[in-house]
Amino acid sequence: MASTVTSESPGTPVSSRPGYGQLLRTRGAWTFLLPGFAARQPFAMLTISIVLLVQHTTGSYGAAGAVAAVTGVSLALFAPFTGRLADRHGQRAVLLPGVLLHTLAGLSLTALALADAPLWALFVAAVPTGASVPQIGPMVRARWGVKLQDSPLMTTAAAFESVTDELTFVFGPLLATALCTAVDPAAGLLTEAALTLVGGLLFAAQRGTQPAVAADAGVDGHARVKHASALSVPGVRVLIVAFLGIGAVFGGMQVSLAAFSESIGEPGLNGVLYGTFAAGNMLSGVVCGAIAWKVAPRRRLVVAYAALGLAASGLWAAQSVVVLAGIGLLVGVCIAPALITGYTLVDGLVPAGARTEAFTWLTGAVALGQAAAVMVAGQMEDRLWDGAGFLVPMGGTLLALATLVTLRSRLSPRGVSRTVARGVGHRVPVAVD
Repeated sequence: MASTVTSESPGTPVSSRPGYGQLLRTRGAWTFLLPGFAARQPFAMLTISIVLLVQHTTGSYGAAGAVAAVTGVSLALFAPFTGRLADRHGQRAVLLPGVLLHTLAGLSLTALALADAPLWALFVAAVPTGASVPQIGPMVRARWGVKLQDSPLMTTAAAFESVTDELTFVFGPLLATALCTAVDPAAGLLTEAALTLVGGLLFAAQRGTQPAVAADAGVDGHARVKHASALSVPGVRVLIVAFLGIGAVFGGMQVSLAAFSESIGEPGLNGVLYGTFAAGNMLSGVVCGAIAWKVAPRRRLVVAYAALGLAASGLWAAQSVVVLAGIGLLVGVCIAPALITGYTLVDGLVPAGARTEAFTWLTGAVALGQAAAVMVAGQMEDRLWDGAGFLVPMGGTLLALATLVTLRSRLSPRGVSRTVARGVGHRVPVAVD
């Protein structure tokens, strides 16, 4: 099969040292990358915008966190359903009504909060707000899968998407906080809704790069193909549990770093500490994508989680800002390889017609793990000792590691071939004479 990278002539194998330059020269990539970046930015603004608005109108961080948690759980539960619909009917068919529903739900939640509606009404509005969040990240990953197929650049693409996600989660909360504090408490959520509408419609307009929808009819014109769920793949279920652990790191770090900063009388350091953690993730993602890996993805995933669990185990013992920043940086460095390798494994585990759903299961698992970790870490900080919330990232990653070690055989790619020319196991197919 000819490479889809424009720097290579038809029929020429992709370089054994794939890089970001090659990736970004993939034909048609920029047509979905730019609108995709704009459309996924609001996702990182949603939680903090809800927290700041509801806290302003109710005066309670507890109520604000509860509304945000309902939104996160709703997102985690409905995201896979959205992904499956996208696989069956096309991304555009799902995005168009989805962005409209999310915009209306976000505006409704804003209006209810400003009107001092009862908390139960905010919970009701939070459900469709979370359920209708456009799954732009998984859709972009699915488009990369179509463009690159079995190319070694798939790992580079996974790294690129991980870095892109981290960029959105650095700039998104900063933008939302600035709008809510400098303009109006409702400005963050209103901007999130507007960006979702505009960015989502622009992304949906890129029809040429969306994955093809599998035909329903058989070759005889009568039999209909059953659309199997990505959840039916054992390896996907293992990855979901593993990604819950990554969500536990994000949620536990958010709460525990804020509590630590407050306990030492320097709440402003929270942004610096979390920024250091995020910077480690981004830098590691850049490096991970630039390496031509020779180790099988399944083995890389276990090693990455072992390193993440070891790094997270030192968080609770940190007693100074410098030590905590250093350990937080190390934890961030260990997250990117785990995320990137997990997403890379999907390409070999799941048929092309179910990959968007598979990616949304993993994204939803991170969101669900994060929502649970926020609540558990918050309770531990309130009821136990300062820094107890840091046990949540450690516990989440160690449980995920135990699951991976026990069930790693289920991460073998589908249709493993024993043909020498095709390679064995996880190795990427190579050109032969």
